[in-house]
Amino acid sequence: MDKTDRKILNIIQTEFPVEEEPFKFLGEAIGISEDEALDRVKKLKEEGIIRRIGAVFDTGKMGFASTLCAARVSEEKVEEFVGIVNSYSGVTHNYRRSHEYNIWFTFIAPSEEEIERSLDEIREKTGVDDILNMPVRRKFKIDASFDL
Repeated sequence: MDKTDRKILNIIQTEFPVEEEPFKFLGEAIGISEDEALDRVKKLKEEGIIRRIGAVFDTGKMGFASTLCAARVSEEKVEEFVGIVNSYSGVTHNYRRSHEYNIWFTFIAPSEEEIERSLDEIREKTGVDDILNMPVRRKFKIDASFDL
């Protein structure tokens, strides 16, 4: 990763433009071509430096419900459980923790009732009954951008 890659990463963390030609804007901002900007972002993604590029919305203001879930999953069921959880479009993050509740995920849906229905489906499909549902009651926003 060189100086140009670091400039790209600094920009796309907080200023990635929502416009017709975002990589042209990105290239112009740091003095490279649109094609080079796109190629560099693709390479950073392939190398795992960039995990995802996407918008962050305030789901509450959009009328959606969101929750943090924690599940206690036996080691032999982890892979199957994660695959089923990830098949739901409302799951935005899913990660493993070193804790008795070892799989944590966030879920967004049009209502808390829909989230609970989906969690019931997950319980039924996986046989994992111990899933904590911790709906958002008060929001804390943490700026997780890094100066590279």
